[in-house]
Amino acid sequence: MGGLAAWEVIGVIDTDGDCAEWTFPAEPGAVRTARAAVRGQLHGWHLDCLADLAALLVSELVTNSLRHATGPIGVRLVRPVGLDDGLLVEVSDPLPDPPRERVAHDEDEGGRGLQLVAGSSRRWGTRPGASGKTVWFELTVPG
Repeated sequence: MGGLAAWEVIGVIDTDGDCAEWTFPAEPGAVRTARAAVRGQLHGWHLDCLADLAALLVSELVTNSLRHATGPIGVRLVRPVGLDDGLLVEVSDPLPDPPRERVAHDEDEGGRGLQLVAGSSRRWGTRPGASGKTVWFELTVPG
C-alpha cells in the first residue's frame, strides 16, 4: 500500500470516506496488478457490480501513464461520505501534462482510453498536483 507522502507528491486531495490506495512502479506489470487490486477492493466493499468497469478504466489510465511517465503511478478508490451512489477513482502520475482526448480511427491500436472513461463515467476530469497530475472519474453505484 502506498504511503501518504507519495500521494501528496502526485496531487491527491484528501477525501472523507472509505478509501483504498496503491502506488505502482512504472513497469508493464503495473496494469495487471492495478486491475487486480481494484477488483479485490471492490469485492471487499460489496461493489462487484462495478468491478469490471472500474478495472477496465483503471487499466486504460494506468496504460496511459506507463506510455508517458517514468515515475510511480498511484491508484485510489474512494467511497465519499455523502455520496452513497458514487465511487471516485483516481489515477495519478508525475507527468504534469494533462491527457488529451483524441479521435481514434478504426485501424488505430490505441487512443480510446479517455473516450472510454468519458463515455462510461458520470463525471471525469484532471487536476494538477505539486509535481504531476491526477485523472479522476466517478462511477454510479447501482441502487
